[in-house]
Amino acid sequence: MIVKITSKRQVTFPARVLDALGVGPGDRLELDEGPDGFILRPKRVDLSRLGTLKGKIPPGHPPFDLAAFRDEPHDPALRD
Repeated sequence: MIVKITSKRQVTFPARVLDALGVGPGDRLELDEGPDGFILRPKRVDLSRLGTLKGKIPPGHPPFDLAAFRDEPHDPALRD
């Protein structure tokens, strides 16, 4: 399989390759150099390295209401 490199050094992979890797928009790929060339792997989040929230949220604290948060007015200057 051949892929083309653009002038910005970007590469577009065929959809079947990305589907086989199980990746989509916003996901990351990891390139590992080996003796026979490079190996392409999906970069997964190592859940064991994430901190836990247990003990950091006070008892009785209400659950976060995403719908209510989205309905609240926000300063447009804070948008990225």
